[in-house]
Amino acid sequence: MFELDMRSRKPIYEQLVEKIKELIMNEVLKADEQLPSVRALATELTINPNTIQKAYRELENQGFIYSIKGKGSFVNPNNQTRDIEKIQSVKKDLEKLVLEALYLGIPAQEIIKLVQDLDASKRGGESHD
Repeated sequence: MFELDMRSRKPIYEQLVEKIKELIMNEVLKADEQLPSVRALATELTINPNTIQKAYRELENQGFIYSIKGKGSFVNPNNQTRDIEKIQSVKKDLEKLVLEALYLGIPAQEIIKLVQDLDASKRGGESHD
């Protein structure tokens, strides 16, 4: 379920946070679904339980998961939480990338088609025109 690159310069907990967020956003992990326990995941990935705990804490701070004492961690059904700063940051990064793509000669229609294809694949191929 989780593939981590132990040689990466990116810390393991950050890799884990990204993987879990990706699974939640792609609806592989559903709302209110329980995440593996810290111990079970640490054993499965052969990494320190404190690393898993740190990743879970970060996911909870970002609103992707919630914890119930004695029960575990679960996917937050409100993971559509709008973090205004994060949205602005993503838009700014996206704007830079689009400008760079246009500068390199990628036609605007090709960029638009790419976005539409990504949107369609995220929604399971449904058309929302």
